[in-house]
Amino acid sequence: MHNKIYYALVVFLGLVSCNSNLVFSEFEPMSNGKWQMDQLVDFQFSELDSVQGHNMFINIRNDNTYPFSNLFLITELEFPNGQTQKDTLEYKMAEPTGEWLGKGFGSIKENKLWYRENIVFPDSGVYKLSVAHAMRKNGEVDGLYLLEGITDVGLEIEKSTQ
Repeated sequence: MHNKIYYALVVFLGLVSCNSNLVFSEFEPMSNGKWQMDQLVDFQFSELDSVQGHNMFINIRNDNTYPFSNLFLITELEFPNGQTQKDTLEYKMAEPTGEWLGKGFGSIKENKLWYRENIVFPDSGVYKLSVAHAMRKNGEVDGLYLLEGITDVGLEIEKSTQ
């Protein structure tokens, strides 16, 4: 009897938690939870609705070894026609108290970070997004070659409800 109730609860929660607006989701694991500065994380997607607006999110999973309270990223979005848009982004990863932002139980937290809001993909073909970290220690000119504590980098694209 208890197994049937447990099974029904798991199925119900699985159905409720589904996001019907999600059109693309992919994660790239970082080797040993370390992200090299010259390691681009590349995503490719195509066949999105050419009229519908979309919201894009960069998902970052970090563990307790991540040594900073923020994260700088450099992104490059390439359209099928060859046009590119490059951005430098900063995201808050922890509260001033040291408490991690994001969701998750245990030592790994997942942050769903806004990248583009209500963007339309008018051209048919393959779109490419490259993501690199741009972290450095205070007072240092050179960037941090090996960023510890990032376990996965992901991209999610959802249909916009606006």
